[in-house]
Amino acid sequence: MEEHAVKILIVDDKKENLLSLQVILADKGYEFVEATSGKDALRILLKNQDFAIILMDVQMPLMDGFETAELIRQSDKLKDVPIIFLTANMNTTDYIFKGYQSGAVDYMIKPLSREILQAKVAVFTELYKKNRELRFKEEETRTLNSKITKANEELAAQYQAIEKYATELKKKNIELDAFTHISSHDLQEPLRKIQTFTNIILANEYPNLSAEGKSKFERILYSTNRMRDLINDLLVFSRTNIADRVFEITDLNKLVEDLKETMQENISEKGAAIITDLHGSAKIIPFLFVQLLENLLNNALKFSQKEIPIEIQIKSCIKKGEELQHGELALSENYCHIVFQDNGIGFEPEHSEKIFGVFQRLHSRDVYDGTGIGLAIVKKIVENHNGIITATAFPMKGATFNIYLPQ
Repeated sequence: MEEHAVKILIVDDKKENLLSLQVILADKGYEFVEATSGKDALRILLKNQDFAIILMDVQMPLMDGFETAELIRQSDKLKDVPIIFLTANMNTTDYIFKGYQSGAVDYMIKPLSREILQAKVAVFTELYKKNRELRFKEEETRTLNSKITKANEELAAQYQAIEKYATELKKKNIELDAFTHISSHDLQEPLRKIQTFTNIILANEYPNLSAEGKSKFERILYSTNRMRDLINDLLVFSRTNIADRVFEITDLNKLVEDLKETMQENISEKGAAIITDLHGSAKIIPFLFVQLLENLLNNALKFSQKEIPIEIQIKSCIKKGEELQHGELALSENYCHIVFQDNGIGFEPEHSEKIFGVFQRLHSRDVYDGTGIGLAIVKKIVENHNGIITATAFPMKGATFNIYLPQ
């Protein structure tokens, strides 16, 4: 609270008495305002009500101290300002009672005692300071309460918005479950029948078909197979959102070796070399992480350069965030850093975010087959691990995927 000088109104028709009061109360940090009559005092008080105390002589011409005090007390803003009467004649009970009745809080009989006057003024000015501080605190409290009320209203509005969003999200999840059911049963059942009858026709009637007929049936079979792959990939993508996230300490070397054995046919067909440098175990969701590595391997095999042997490197280490130099990592937290690198066709650097989008393709389907969901599944699995994945590449210089999983 800003410190202000305490103001005292001194009222007396004699200049020497006004001066005497100021001498007695000097060096106390008070600011004195003089009035030489009751009328003068009222005029001053109408302009300024911020006085700690009024020291007023009783015997003044035209309007005495009693009358002046009674008029002051009629003002709501001035009625609490303490008035001390100063008089030589306030020596009878009736006279003293009249002083209190007119609104005085105390009186002193002249000649004034220097020490007593200083003590009484000090008490009332200290009370004034405390009251002023209290008013300031009350105003501060009202302002703070106003801010709190406004903040609570904003929070209530946000809470309502969150509740609305949660309701909509629940509805979307129900719709997603329905979509998953349709994908699992209603869509796949007619697709299986198309594949079955197409295969029967190709097996039994293929020699009798014209060249054009053979070509059309092969295209039908290709489209049904692609539809099956698309449905399966969409199912995998949707399940990564709702899968139970059970983390286990897993040996990455064993996990990768098992995956290489599972994909041995595809790896051998492409003549790919897989080089690993995996250090330690990692806290992961095993079945999801297998899906992640499988998608990255399939991506590397698919987008390889025909002129050079395929080489895929998989490395891992456990380091603190401050050692990994990635702006989004917590410096003091441990991360499993996995690097997946190939020597394939790569891509333009500006597509490093786009490749993780659903149905995002950088190449024509005629050139490279696929559903455009594989890397979106990879990113979703990393997010289910509360991790971060980045991709860097250049055309015909391969691609590198950096994965950071908190441990």
